[in-house]
Amino acid sequence: MGINMERRPALLVLDLINELVHPDGKYAADGFCEQVAERGVLDRTAVAIDRARRDGVPVVYVVVGFSPGYADWPAGSELFAAARDGERVQLGTWGTRVHDALKPAVGEPVVEKRRVSPFFGTHLDLLLRNLGVNTLLLTGVTTDLVILSTAREGHDRDYQVEVLADAVAADSLERHETALGVIARTAAISSVDEALPA
Repeated sequence: MGINMERRPALLVLDLINELVHPDGKYAADGFCEQVAERGVLDRTAVAIDRARRDGVPVVYVVVGFSPGYADWPAGSELFAAARDGERVQLGTWGTRVHDALKPAVGEPVVEKRRVSPFFGTHLDLLLRNLGVNTLLLTGVTTDLVILSTAREGHDRDYQVEVLADAVAADSLERHETALGVIARTAAISSVDEALPA
């Protein structure tokens, strides 16, 4: 953190949507649910949300999805290839709603994105600047994709970034830990209790 910089954080809840983290989601078999459950990600994120609200820290949700008809779907992306074919992550459906354990409160923003990065093609940066935020506290899935992308882009947009390691997961523990090692080059690796003390 810079000299004499007052920490003004926002808690980002990234892609914790039914399609990815609910047992009935279409990606449930891909390892996300198992890792999220084993690591207690929903419970730890719920604690972070409660503490952020208690402390007046803005909570900002980001959800990935595509418009009905998939006109904004990246046809050349292997990562998103199964989305259109399986009618997955379609905005406005149960699949792209935030998991019920983490429901946004009235007035908390939900930013829709169409790519891995929550900054690409969205108003997230504008929203954060308007809130006076200079520090991003990251929770969500997956560590190797949206968390890594947000950490790097947040760094390059001059935010301080803290990844709450007990509130993020990948589809395997190995990918999660490898990603954290890379992320540590540009962000602090923290925890819910360190970033938002009880």
